[in-house]
Amino acid sequence: MSINKKLFSKFAACFFSSAALLCVHITGVAQLEPINERTNPYSSVDGWSQLPGDRTWGSTAGVDIDPDGRHLWAIDRCGSNTCAESNLDPILKIDPNGNVVTAIGGGLMLFPHGLHVDRDGNIWVTDGQGPDLTNPATAGKGHVVYKLSPEGEVLLVLGQPGVAGDGTNELLETPCDVVTDADGNIYVGDGHSGQNPGATEDTVARIVKFDRNGNLINYWGGWGSAAGQLKTPHALDIDSRNRLIVGDRGNNRLQIFDLTGNYIGEFKSFSRPSGIYITDDDTIFVADSESEFDNTRNPGWHAGIRVGSLLDGIVDYFIDGTVAAYPEGSNPEGVAVDSAGNVYGAVVSDGGAMVRSSRR
Repeated sequence: MSINKKLFSKFAACFFSSAALLCVHITGVAQLEPINERTNPYSSVDGWSQLPGDRTWGSTAGVDIDPDGRHLWAIDRCGSNTCAESNLDPILKIDPNGNVVTAIGGGLMLFPHGLHVDRDGNIWVTDGQGPDLTNPATAGKGHVVYKLSPEGEVLLVLGQPGVAGDGTNELLETPCDVVTDADGNIYVGDGHSGQNPGATEDTVARIVKFDRNGNLINYWGGWGSAAGQLKTPHALDIDSRNRLIVGDRGNNRLQIFDLTGNYIGEFKSFSRPSGIYITDDDTIFVADSESEFDNTRNPGWHAGIRVGSLLDGIVDYFIDGTVAAYPEGSNPEGVAVDSAGNVYGAVVSDGGAMVRSSRR
């Protein structure tokens, strides 16, 4: 039977009622009809940003836009996939021409992962791994979220460096991402291991909410695949209606919550979300970095960036992850969009890079 893909993506994502938008997923059908074939109105440039001197890109993940709308803040894992034994500054501010103009955060983190720039220009970064007992260089680091000034001053720390939480209090365990709301409240996607084989109901997989001073307010989620449960809350953002959008990567879906943790709905149409970015009109850009790693995580779907609307869950465009330097796909894990509409994909593959895609 032939299925109209545009129509399919609507039914796979949502039903509408006069009272609310109810988002559901149709188990099995979504796997039969991956959303890979969409118009791509963007032209991509690999290697758009070059690091100074002889420094080369390592894996990247977190990326966001400065409040000026032009500069980019991005993570480089110290030329590798870890900063455990490096004093390089992993947090980079990049100008519109791809030049690094500021670098901060050296010596603080093991595995800089998620990155968020708040309304005041402060930089929030998750340190998404914990100490390796066989490596003394990792002691006392990891399992935290840092709030940094644009100059690199540590303003706030969530969690306790080097101490893993168990999902029952303010301590964190491999936090994935962080975002703040208009009132300064802080939301952390806590727990990177929920998507892994062997994960159980005791695996940390939750959203943790703090006030602007770092005091715990509440948390929700828990490991699983039911509505409101999570398996690796890998990416977070807040839309124009003050809803928290969670990239629930291990469940191949976006979940939608209000800011107190009540479940609203979900979309399955955006593949396996590693990174998300939402513009003022609730256009959502979703980076999928994992669907082509193997045939088990999300069979049939291609890595890349899907662009659509949070109003209906329809995918309008697809920026394919494949560029010349990465024949197996550029694997964009982080995504951000500047005020001119340029889309930035942070490449998590070995020897990562920053790919910029501009409208043709």
